[in-house]
Amino acid sequence: MNNLDSLLKRNKDFAAQQTAAGTLMPSLPQATPNIKATIIGCVDMRVDPAHIFGIQPGEALVIRNVGGRITPGLLEELGLLGRIGQVMGKIAGGGGEFHLVVLHHTDCGITRLEGDPAMLAHFFQIQEGELKAKAVTDPRVAVAVDVALLRTIPTLPGRWLVSGLVYDVATGLVEIVVPPAPIRTA
Repeated sequence: MNNLDSLLKRNKDFAAQQTAAGTLMPSLPQATPNIKATIIGCVDMRVDPAHIFGIQPGEALVIRNVGGRITPGLLEELGLLGRIGQVMGKIAGGGGEFHLVVLHHTDCGITRLEGDPAMLAHFFQIQEGELKAKAVTDPRVAVAVDVALLRTIPTLPGRWLVSGLVYDVATGLVEIVVPPAPIRTA
């Protein structure tokens, strides 16, 4: 059995359990998921927000990229998700508190790219001279930088909460680096 065969078998087991329990999500147009958060995190397989936070289907949107960083591409994705919500008549956080969570982690692979400024500058779509401000090697500073960047985006609803967390891959614990607060104060 190869890796794909193993994954497909696990999927069949998952689907059978979900169908038996009646917990499969309904199709999108009829769905009324209980989405209360969007978590922006790293693609590192050790840092899966569903496992770290015990997230069930329909509870949160999870967007993952290298380092869990706020990049122009990620901002474009947020814009597309917002537009999808408008078209479907479902605006995130429309029925109560909504939270953007920026989740970085210790021992992140992006820190090992410090010696490749051209690659990092391309990823962030900035000039190499601006890289120091991205704090690539320090997850606590980097998460604060990314939360600050989200606060500057005028299209994000000011009433949404935003916070910055760092997951410690050695202990399994999450540290609050930037406490939850509205994106903008009135």
